[in-house]
Amino acid sequence: VGWQDTYWPLITPHLVGNAYYIFLLRQFFMMIPSELSDAARVDGCSEAGILFRVIAPLSVPALATVGVFQFMASWNDYLGPLIYLKTQDLYTVSLALTRYRGSDMTIGRWAWLMAASVTTLVPILVLFFFAQRSFIEGISLTGIKG
Repeated sequence: VGWQDTYWPLITPHLVGNAYYIFLLRQFFMMIPSELSDAARVDGCSEAGILFRVIAPLSVPALATVGVFQFMASWNDYLGPLIYLKTQDLYTVSLALTRYRGSDMTIGRWAWLMAASVTTLVPILVLFFFAQRSFIEGISLTGIKG
């Protein structure tokens, strides 16, 4: 296909559903009471309207959870980039840190390596702080939005 040494083999598998995330979303959708969709149907809402006006707003916490989990899995992936990438300019953060640790540059510079390792946590922490409200809302969700 010609995807070796490109980002395409790293991006494409993450666009397809992971079995764990599909199961997580299925369980969440099963938790939403069917009375909500029945009430919308009685009010004259179409199936697409029920999906976008009733189900989608209620599923924001579950989608945020899956989004954060997927980002963390992609960000921390080590084996995929190791298999598909050869050029050092294309290395992901996890590969670059491992290469930096194994080089002669780190002799006596463990503080720099630890600082770089902590810096790789910043995007995950920022994403979690932005999605924290959705997590808390998902914990207290009862199916009725007020």
